[in-house]
Amino acid sequence: MEVTVTTPTIDIGLSKDSREGTIKILRVLLADEYILYTKTKNYHWNVTGSDFNELHEFFGKQYEELDDIVDEIAERIRQLGGYATGTLTEFISTARIKEEPSKYPDARGMLSNLLSDHEHIIRSIRVDADMVADEYHDMGTNDFLIGIMQKHEKMAWMLRAYLE
Repeated sequence: MEVTVTTPTIDIGLSKDSREGTIKILRVLLADEYILYTKTKNYHWNVTGSDFNELHEFFGKQYEELDDIVDEIAERIRQLGGYATGTLTEFISTARIKEEPSKYPDARGMLSNLLSDHEHIIRSIRVDADMVADEYHDMGTNDFLIGIMQKHEKMAWMLRAYLE
């Protein structure tokens, strides 16, 4: 007996091309977020100095927030009918921000590096949100991206406050 599997049609007011364009944007953001998550966790593990305990906890809270963001983006990709990339190879080759293997900066360097990455993601999301709205007419993902951007703005503000 042959089993036929049918995939339900996605009928949410977006063309397949629009959904595919949005999914490509989200996959790049997913890669950026995962690299930033990993970098933040690395700093959580390896921070040293007189502010160790405070920064260890601070980095822990930030990587937990990033873990939630990663999950939300992957789920948004699935909602649009795509598959979320999920391998380190794909993340490294796709991400706009980069890892820094074998580098262990001091606490101030860690804060500065993370701030730079958050600000890079914020700038990228501004461009991506406009493209999703203007080119792909996906106002749901536009709103979603703006929410993610606001989370990064808050994390960047907190990092900036440590550096002042």
